Amino acid sequence: MSQPVTAERHRLPVRTLVAASIGNAVEWYDWTIYATFSIYFATQIFPSGNPTAALLSTLATYALAFFFRPLGGFLLGRFADLRGRRTAMLMTILLMAGGSFVIAILPTFEMVGWLAPALLLIARIAQGMSLGGEVSNASAYLAEIAPAERRGRYSSFFYISTGTAVLIASLLGALLASTLTEEQLGSWGWRVPFLIGGALGLIGMWMRRSMSETEQFEKNKDAAAKIKNPLLLTLREHPRAVLQLIGFTILSTLCYYTFFSALTPFATKSRGADASEVFLALSIATALFVLLQYPMGAAADRFGRKPQMLIWSAATAILIVPLSTLIGPGFGNMLVVFGVGLVLYTAMTSIAPAIMSELFPTELRGLGIGAWYNLTVAIFGGTAPLVIAALGAAGLSTLFFVYVAVGAAVAFIAILSLPETKGSVLR
Repeated sequence: MSQPVTAERHRLPVRTLVAASIGNAVEWYDWTIYATFSIYFATQIFPSGNPTAALLSTLATYALAFFFRPLGGFLLGRFADLRGRRTAMLMTILLMAGGSFVIAILPTFEMVGWLAPALLLIARIAQGMSLGGEVSNASAYLAEIAPAERRGRYSSFFYISTGTAVLIASLLGALLASTLTEEQLGSWGWRVPFLIGGALGLIGMWMRRSMSETEQFEKNKDAAAKIKNPLLLTLREHPRAVLQLIGFTILSTLCYYTFFSALTPFATKSRGADASEVFLALSIATALFVLLQYPMGAAADRFGRKPQMLIWSAATAILIVPLSTLIGPGFGNMLVVFGVGLVLYTAMTSIAPAIMSELFPTELRGLGIGAWYNLTVAIFGGTAPLVIAALGAAGLSTLFFVYVAVGAAVAFIAILSLPETKGSVLR
């Protein structure tokens, strides 16, 4: 009597998925600690006579790096289409780790004068370009190695790494702030997290060294090499994909910088919330954000991309303004704001690499995502903290959340035009 045939259970290549995602973790860890510790090293790197001007110069350097992301996305995305995802991913993590080490050992302004801020600027430009390339290349890699019916699950590792990195950076900031004095933080303590970031980058390089190249790239590298003016080609032959990517990325980047960046200083400075309560609420919501990535990726593989993304954009459009009225004193209020916002956001982040990679053919995938995604992030994400601060100072803070709601409406329209791609084979 013949034995029944049972389907072999799929085993996730966890080590490969972690290796592909760890670069993104290092990138966002570093960007978070820069923002967190800028108040301590500003007067070390810039003239200390005017602390306010020094801090503004430090934050301007932070913002400037955003605008090198599209350039990095274009150059490193094209490099990945020509030379391979793995090679490009090694380059991006090397740039980020190198930038971290440079910042960690920067001489002070007192020692070398204007060379100190010049070196900081160079390091941040390298990291900005690195982040632009990392997002597109890691997204393409995760999507290309995934079985068609499990692309959502594989993609979820991307923001598992991001959320974990942001949480670790925040907890490290709280630990150092509670154990070191202000003087120690200002003189040497701020260098410690950058050294850790550089070390994490080296670990990431070691993990990535044994990654194999994707079959999709190997089959299409000759076609990529024959393409002339690839950026124009994305506009000429894939204008719909470009507009769709820009449309839902507007809301994605506004959600990221609203909840992970802009909301904390706004709640404490403009609405009188207790800093420790805000930090705790964000930490709990971030942990929930990480835990929901894989289940949401699995749900998208089963029920489809579009329903999940439509719920995210529609619910954000409807709820963001009412949620904003809860921002202020009270741990419960802040937990609701961060919790609802970030839980909704997982509907998008869990499948972001999949949904972006499904828009472009393999020979244009790295550049297509890299250029247009990063340009949108630079415009809407890089300005989000400035917009919310300016409107808050003018007593018009509610308008910022109306702005996010409009972005959600734009995303909803863009998502409506997307084809359903669950289980589909990448082009």
